[in-house]
Order: sequence, then structure tokens, then C-alpha cells
Amino acid sequence: MGIVALVTDFGTSAYPGILKGVILAIHPAARIVDLTHAVPPYAVRQGAWLLYTAYRYFPAGTVFLAVVDPGVGSERQRLAVATRRYYFVGPDNGLLYPAASADGIKETVVLPRPPEASLTFEARDIFAPAAARLARGEPLSALGAPGKIKTRLLFYLEGREGEVVHVDAFGNIVTNLPPEPGARRYHLTAANLSLDLPFFETYAAAPPGKPFVITGSAGTLELSVREGSAVALLPLAPGTRVRLEGLP
Repeated sequence: MGIVALVTDFGTSAYPGILKGVILAIHPAARIVDLTHAVPPYAVRQGAWLLYTAYRYFPAGTVFLAVVDPGVGSERQRLAVATRRYYFVGPDNGLLYPAASADGIKETVVLPRPPEASLTFEARDIFAPAAARLARGEPLSALGAPGKIKTRLLFYLEGREGEVVHVDAFGNIVTNLPPEPGARRYHLTAANLSLDLPFFETYAAAPPGKPFVITGSAGTLELSVREGSAVALLPLAPGTRVRLEGLP
């Protein structure tokens, strides 16, 4: 039947519904999953992180249609990528690279731009049709000419210094830093902040209203507040460099 999973910054607009209509017109039996449309507008790095941490939980053969595209209509490439187990379709702006490279890139094609395609809605006119064709079983080679990903987005990670990769709907500040075995506290250094924070394994173990460190579902460290918002107390935006050093 073919699964198409959508990742966009389109929010509550009609755009996600239009993408689904295009996909179903080409492949009526497609199963469409809204992975998220809540990527902040233009936030390519956050979209890339969400795709990277989610793709592996889908069945093999899933087509990921990912569109967070500040450069829509420009000369940046439009790609369809086959990896060991999946397909990824979207702009060549770094959005696809962390997930696709982690799964192992096998083949990449550059999608042509039809003359009639909108310069402001390539998701509808280029990416959605490509995703639908892959989901119904067409070979990747039928979609475009062979190519390569040019924009390789890498999340900063050097020793115990990484970056804020996402702030979720609960106000948790997600980093790409792995936990340190045995650490019961962490020293946080970021922006103008320098403080020690306790580590808890669960939200329930932490006292309400105070920031702490926890290992999130992606296996990386997060700054949290039980039943509250960490970002309201620790104003760290995505992209901020952050250092978390484990303490006994």
C-alpha cells in the first residue's frame, strides 16, 4: 500500500491537506501519517532533528516527505533519496541529511522542476508527486537524474559541548549530548548561564518548579521542569551551544 510520512512547518494551514490530496490522487491506496506539521517556521535544524529521531520507528519502505524550505523556488536542489530501508523526499537544505545518512544512503536523484510548478509551493507540485510515485512502487531512477546531497547538516558535538536541537511543546530543552554514566548532577554552561542541575531518571522523581536534567526519549540530555517549562526559566533557543559536564 505504501506509507508516506509528512514532516513540515505548515502548522494548521490547509497546506498539509493539499499535500495529502495530491498524494491520494496519484496513489489512492497510500497510507499517510502526519509525523508533525509543528516544526517552527523556517527551522531547518529542528526539522532535521525531529526527522532524524523519528524515522527509525517506521516500517521499512516508508517514504518521508519533509518540507521545511525557506529557499523554496530557488536554485537549491530538489531531492529524492533511497537509503537502506527508507525513502526521503524534500529540499537539499540539510533537512534530509541527518536521517538519510544515518540509515545509509544508497541512491539519490535530483527532481526536475516542471515549468508549471509554483515557485512558492514546490511541496505540492514537486515533492508530493514524487513521494506518491515512490509509495506506489515506482523506481527512484524514474523520478530524476542521478545526483548527490550537497548540503550536509551536522549537529555540533565536541566532547561535552553540543547544541540545543529542539524545544518541545512542553518547554523541554532538548540537546544532542549523551548522558554520562553515573552522573547525579550536571554543570550547565550556555549563553550567560553557569549552574549545577540535579539529574533525575523520571519526571515524577523531580521536585516541581525547579529545572533538572533528564535523559529524553531520543537518548540525549534534556533540561526540564516537572509540570512546567524549562525554556521559561532557562531561555536557551535552538542552535545555542551548550555544555553539560557530569558530576558525582
